[in-house]
Amino acid sequence: MKKKPYFSVLRLCIIGLMSAMVFVATMFLRIDIPTPLGKTMLHFGNVMCILSGLLFGGVTGGLSAGLGSAIFDLMDPTFAPEFWITFLMKFAMALVAGLLASRARRAAGEGNDAGKGHVIFAAISGAVTYFVLYITKTILWNRFVLGAEWGAVWTTVAAKATVSLVNAVLASVVSVLLYLALRPALKAAGVFRRLGEE
Repeated sequence: MKKKPYFSVLRLCIIGLMSAMVFVATMFLRIDIPTPLGKTMLHFGNVMCILSGLLFGGVTGGLSAGLGSAIFDLMDPTFAPEFWITFLMKFAMALVAGLLASRARRAAGEGNDAGKGHVIFAAISGAVTYFVLYITKTILWNRFVLGAEWGAVWTTVAAKATVSLVNAVLASVVSVLLYLALRPALKAAGVFRRLGEE
């Protein structure tokens, strides 16, 4: 029996759809917040990033999260120079959430889903991964690329960390709720079976 390629037409369509969802949630469901060295935002894009990983696994979710977020960055002159960094960080967020959720599903046994506690842990782990990467990037970018003084860097980090923490909590809660609502429907429709993940 011939083995199906990992990047089947269905998987590529899912990556495209979830990338679009990440882009739309970031572009239209946001509040911009100015800081001394640029802006930050409160948005729903991270919800879709984590949801992509929880539903479709680390690589598929990571590509969806990274592509959708990088495309958003390319549409905004403030964020465009950092689009490649955004791709890597959002990929990592969904990758961590997806790998942990997939591992929990495998541990639960064939035909069973991961327990709610495992899904919550996976979502929080993805959000924490992104939070740490984002704050690290903010410090390094502002200090060593832009050459800002440490006082301005720490003021910016304080503002961005606060907003990023709110985004992380929001993303963790909402992505888990959406996962619990969507996974049974997608499973019943045979999506995961056709992806070879059941």
